[in-house]
Amino acid sequence: MSEITKGSGRAAVVLLSGGLDSMVSAGLAREAGYRVCALTIDYNQRHRREIDAAIKIAATLGAERHIILPLDLRQFGGSALTDDIAVPKGGLSAEIPVTYVPARNLVFLSLTLAWSEVIGARDIFIGVNALDYSGYPDCRPEFIAGFAGLAALATKAGSEGQTFKIHAPLQELSKADIAREAQRLGLEPAMSWSCYDPTPDGRACGLCDSCRLRRAGFAEAGIIDGTDYAI
Repeated sequence: MSEITKGSGRAAVVLLSGGLDSMVSAGLAREAGYRVCALTIDYNQRHRREIDAAIKIAATLGAERHIILPLDLRQFGGSALTDDIAVPKGGLSAEIPVTYVPARNLVFLSLTLAWSEVIGARDIFIGVNALDYSGYPDCRPEFIAGFAGLAALATKAGSEGQTFKIHAPLQELSKADIAREAQRLGLEPAMSWSCYDPTPDGRACGLCDSCRLRRAGFAEAGIIDGTDYAI
């Protein structure tokens, strides 16, 4: 796991989607001594379950502030999460799947950076990982490093010599490792939500890429998830 600079009571902005990875990232920020300021982007995705999960996670972690920022990416479409495109259920593919939302993490981190500058925070947490994931380009270490450089060029704080630290503590962890971290931090896994395509009765589909990765991770870790899967 990437080393986290100790917070010593400083504020950090955590990008909190409501998924397992973002929950663990937020928990690690709190453990490191940061005052958690959570940012959730309501991008008009297929369902609201992740937003509801983010609200519960922020409250459980004692977030100092939690902003839910509306951003209607359905106006763009181009993804199974923001358009009338079926969510793949056939298993992981070698190609980038249609659940990829174009430039999502770049857009979201830009908004996170803007809020960080406003409140004087210089630490940003994002729960991306580059091992057990669907191949999205904006989850790679190169992207995180590139954005850190961009933050220095794009902000008043950066022009004045201040630096922003982009913490991606899960970057090199497998989904099993992340499940173990959730348990170690005392975070209830079922409080988070991963499924791309919930059933009408509110259960996780069990077949989308995100469900498959999550289930495999918890099985490998030997930890009970608690999520109610339809299949």
